[in-house]
Amino acid sequence: MVETDHPLTEAAVLVPAFRGQDGDLRLVLVRRGEHGLHGGQLAFPGGRCEPKDASLLDTALRETREEVGLAGDQVTILARLPAVETLTTGFRIIPFLARIEPPRAWHCQTGEIAEVIEAKVRELTRPEARGADVVRLPDWPEPLAISFLRVGPHRLWGATFRILDPLLPRLLAGEWEL
Repeated sequence: MVETDHPLTEAAVLVPAFRGQDGDLRLVLVRRGEHGLHGGQLAFPGGRCEPKDASLLDTALRETREEVGLAGDQVTILARLPAVETLTTGFRIIPFLARIEPPRAWHCQTGEIAEVIEAKVRELTRPEARGADVVRLPDWPEPLAISFLRVGPHRLWGATFRILDPLLPRLLAGEWEL
């Protein structure tokens, strides 16, 4: 993390999981719209905590409802996962793993969400899905080696990767009833 005098901004995400009609375990990801702080990146639905949120779980549920139209009654929280901090944008993110009942159609928040991706967990764990690269990040003093997962034509990296990478083997091991 780049040293700053500013406290981290609290944020929360939902890690929505469900079994598809084919029985495969899937995770719901969003591709952020091109504009904004994390433009174009793959992420879990979520965002910064607002004063009206009673808790970080409320933040994750509110943001998920706003971003993709998933209502709280379609969500069963399974676990609070370890916090992750962003490297350059100053967020401390609390992820919540949830079993969901996916809607017939996702309703993306215009401008903020470009698409919803239902990624198969088994595909994310294939060796050929993994990659690494050296990138330059804004406000980072030198090039940085990053790991990523290929999700279709996209790269999933950063805080979302650091949430997902330790979670994938636990999901495959059946730690939670999904």
